[in-house]
Order: sequence, then structure tokens, then C-alpha cells
Amino acid sequence: MERKYLRISGVGKRRIALLALALHCSIFNFQSSMIFAQKLVIEKTTIDCGRTGYEQPITATFELRNKGRRSLVIESVKPDCGCTAVDYPKKVGAGDKFTIKMTYDARQLGHFHKMAAVTSNGTKTPVYLTMQGVVLAEMVDYSGNYPLSMGELLLDKAELVYDDVNKGDEPVQEIHVFNNGTKEMTPNVMHLPPYLSATVTPERIRPGRGATITVTLHSDKLRDYGLTQTSVYLAKQLGEKVSQDTEVPVSTILLPDLKSFATTNKDLAPQLTISTTDVDFTDFGGKSKKSTEILFSNQGHSTLTFSSMQMSTGGMKVTLGKRELEPGQSTTLKITGYADELSKLRARPRILLITNDPDHAKVIINIKTK
Repeated sequence: MERKYLRISGVGKRRIALLALALHCSIFNFQSSMIFAQKLVIEKTTIDCGRTGYEQPITATFELRNKGRRSLVIESVKPDCGCTAVDYPKKVGAGDKFTIKMTYDARQLGHFHKMAAVTSNGTKTPVYLTMQGVVLAEMVDYSGNYPLSMGELLLDKAELVYDDVNKGDEPVQEIHVFNNGTKEMTPNVMHLPPYLSATVTPERIRPGRGATITVTLHSDKLRDYGLTQTSVYLAKQLGEKVSQDTEVPVSTILLPDLKSFATTNKDLAPQLTISTTDVDFTDFGGKSKKSTEILFSNQGHSTLTFSSMQMSTGGMKVTLGKRELEPGQSTTLKITGYADELSKLRARPRILLITNDPDHAKVIINIKTK
């Protein structure tokens, strides 16, 4: 009886060993598959390109990243038909970001849904990218009216500026938007500070329709004179996350109260003269930075005071020689621009100075960058 038990035990051990080996191989293969799968990371596998016209090719750009420790080799990107062209790198370094572009020739009217299979050493099976949209027989070009875009949401401006605001004023700025996609949108403005309010009319925008976003400034809720800056964010639908791509910079210039210089006392006021209010930083001559100077003089009959000096963006360094000028005195404003930083700005770079000259309470130096 005992021999029989030992024989069965031996067979059982072999079976257990085989099962353990098979299980180990399965786990190893699964883990290996997971390791490979983690190499190729795609931000968005489907892109809605919105609307385009007949025979007006449209491109979808997919953002990817090689998160592996070795180079990623893309063996092929094969679209599902000859109507779609692709553009992609053959090799991507460890940790690098890259893009794959699909361009549909738009030679067929109606909705389209195009796919491309990406084969690489980053995944064991192909990864599929999808672009979709609609081709219209007559496509109106809205680029003149809406030169800016946030995906399928087109805008006529991406910056709000409230100049020459007096305490108590409630000026209004409008952003006209257009739904260039294939689905209904419910745009809204997020991260509004207490001194701004916004309405969207109509609240829902069907494809191919527009709307107006009205943003009102409540100056009584501003705390300081001079420049106040913030950013709000546009969303195509409720619940969207904010990002730099949907940012709308907002700048406000609240003028100081100069009632102390009444008409009868104006002859006694300071009088500012400026050599120029425009600076050209479009050409750096291949250098990384460039400097210029502006001359300020006081031609009045009392002390001229610069109570505030602010910049609307980065990319510059500003130095003012004197903050107070007696009658007949002068000083210089030195401005240094940095080529790389200025080239990346979305908002207009400007320098603001607040003075006690009733005719130049606000001085704006405009910086031309492109």
C-alpha cells in the first residue's frame, strides 16, 4: 500500500512541477507583455478633426511618448485606405515625446472614420489610431473671423484687455466663438476671479454655429490701481479640465484718482514728455537678448512721480533710473528683451507706468515682437 502511495506521489509531483512551470511561463509572458505595453504611451487614440471642405485635406496629430528605457523602433504605421497619408519617426529615444500625423485627402463627402495600425517594439500587438470628422460640399472659411483655435472651438481673440478703467466702471469685452466640430458644445468660462463675470449666448452651440462670450469687469472689486492680471480658461463642455491650451490672459489697468489736479491747478501739475512709446523686439540679429532706452522728462512745474511700473508678460527686464523727477529733470527707462522667452508669449507684451501727470496718468510702452 505504501509503494502505491509513493508511486502516486511521484506522479503527482511531476504533474505539480509541470503545472508550476506552465504557470511561471504564463506569468512571465504576461509580465513581459505589460513591460512592452508600458513603453508606448498615447495621449489620445481618437481625434475628432471637425469639419473640412471637399478635397481640402485635414490632418490629425497624435501625441505619444516612449516611456521605456530603450529606444523605441516604429516598424510601420499602416492606414486602412490609400486616402490617408501618415508621417512618423522611425526611431524614438528613451523617454522622448513624438508625434504621428494622419492626413485624410477629403475626397469623399460625409462623415469619415479612418484608422492606422502602429507596429513597434513597444507593444506585442499593433496599436490603432483613429481620426474622424465630416467633409462638406461647401465649406465656409472662418479663418478670417476666427483666427485662433482651441481644438474644434474657434475664437476671434484669445486675450482680454481692459484699458483706461476708472473706479466704478463696468466695461465689457466679447469673445466670438464658433463650433467647428461635429458635436454640440456648451462652452463656459472657468476660474473667474471675483471682479469678472461671464455669460455665453446661446448656451449651447450646434455644429457650424457661433456664440458670444461676454466678460464684464466689476472695477469696484479691484483692490489696486495700475495693472491687474489673471487668466481664465475656456471649456467646450462642462467638466473639462483646464490647461495652458485653453488659457485666456486678462489684464486690467485701473487709473488713479487725480482730482487733486483740478482745472484751476493744472498749470502747477507735472508734465511728462516721452521719447517713444514703441519698442521693436522683432529682430535680435541672432543674439539671445537686446536692450533699448526710453527718455522721460518733466517739463511741468511740480514733482513728477512714477507710482507704479509693471509688465504685462515675462521675457523682459526693466530698470527705471529715477522714480521722482523735479521740473526740468530727466531719466531713462532701460528695457532688455530676451528672444527665446518673448517668442513663446501668447499675450501682448507691454510695460505700464502710472504717474501723477493728469495728462499721462497711464503710460503704456508697446513691445513689438512679431
